Amino acid sequence: MTEAATILRTGRKFDQVLRGARDVFMADGFEGASVDDIARAAGVSKATLYSYFPDKRLLFMEVAQTECCLMADRISSMIDETRPARDVLHFTASNVIAFLVSDFAQQVFRICVAEKERFPELARAFYEAGPENGKLRISEYLEKAVAQGELEIDDIPMAAEQFSELCKTRLWNRAVFGVQSVFSNEEIDEVAGHVTEMFMARYGSKT
Repeated sequence: MTEAATILRTGRKFDQVLRGARDVFMADGFEGASVDDIARAAGVSKATLYSYFPDKRLLFMEVAQTECCLMADRISSMIDETRPARDVLHFTASNVIAFLVSDFAQQVFRICVAEKERFPELARAFYEAGPENGKLRISEYLEKAVAQGELEIDDIPMAAEQFSELCKTRLWNRAVFGVQSVFSNEEIDEVAGHVTEMFMARYGSKT
């Protein structure tokens, strides 16, 4: 992110710009999203839009990073670490799966894949804010669960990545390939249950 964008990102119309950009990127993709449409959706002038984000790529990266961080913060704030590890992992898996198959996450993923040759920084920004940030958050919890004796893990970063990949079982592929677009809570909960049981079978404390 440029220094200018960082300085201006707390302006009173900043949230309007992000909301408008999110709606337009969701509807039209990255290439199809025009600055005129984004400014109109945000209810600001093009001059105001450019004062925050002189480049559409910066705006897309901010939208993706903001959404991913909000999701991660929401899950973290709702986790009750006094609960057994199995419960915490099931709750986390359910929320991660729901985000992975959401319209927003799917659209951003498609945009990043489509634009990765021309604009690799888009994909890199989403990776850092999404998968990488998620792995770090999960690692933080796993470290605590290991310290409490609930889990036995030698390589916590690897285990965190395995957990994230398990969350892509069945539903994520169906979403990516357009086989299914609507997912019930029951479907998500079922996969989360399998994720949790497989993870606990490998890393649950044997004592």
